[in-house]
Amino acid sequence: MFRVKDIVIKLVPAATANAFVRRYHYSGKVVNNSRLHFGAFLGDRLHGVMSFGSPLDKRKVLGLVKGTLWNEMLELNRMAFDDALPKNSESRSLSVALRMIRKNAPHIKWVISFADGMQCGDGTIYRASGFLLTGFSSASMYELPEDLAKINGGPIAHRLSLQCKTSTLSREIMRRTKGKNLTNSEYCNLLGMKIVPGHMLRYMYFLQPEERANLTVPVLPFSEIEKRGAGMYRGEKRVASIDGDAAGFQPEESGSSPTATLQ
Repeated sequence: MFRVKDIVIKLVPAATANAFVRRYHYSGKVVNNSRLHFGAFLGDRLHGVMSFGSPLDKRKVLGLVKGTLWNEMLELNRMAFDDALPKNSESRSLSVALRMIRKNAPHIKWVISFADGMQCGDGTIYRASGFLLTGFSSASMYELPEDLAKINGGPIAHRLSLQCKTSTLSREIMRRTKGKNLTNSEYCNLLGMKIVPGHMLRYMYFLQPEERANLTVPVLPFSEIEKRGAGMYRGEKRVASIDGDAAGFQPEESGSSPTATLQ
């Protein structure tokens, strides 16, 4: 019987991490901005990956902590685990990875990540790992018709992926719409897509605790997730409520999402 303490966290090459993420992350996609990859091992077998790097648009998040320089923060771009590890493995693995960053990269002040309630969960692993909840957004996803789903590699696409000019899906949509700037409803009517409403939640972790005093947005109580109806698990509304601000655990929840505007 394996125990959580038997898990070893160590750096892995990008090729190894990306192959694992493509197989086990719910999106099936990697983030090209990821530069720092941690693997969670039992013996010599890889069971989880945590990939860190720059946000897609760092300018939008640097101001969250006053005085942060360009190289002083990271985003947890991807987190993916298989189902073989014991309970609480994800939160412990993430905590160990954060301690390793603090020790070996002392210039990094804080880490940001996003919980994608529309496809995954509302962030219980982050809460169990000591992250602070600092924002919500009501972000829409698109359910794609079969032909676009094949191009995308899955039936669900984030709205930002439709705006990313370098993606194959975006280029195909631009071709079909002749480059017109359309509303969400117009895109859906023209392309046969459906809007899937949901929530994105922004979490932050301070590797340098004193930097929390420079946070320019409020820290929100975890109970706010239920108040806003944002509690989700694998894209479904979560029935069980959060007990005050207690951290929960959600084994299958993992990963972050493209940086979006949150309030």
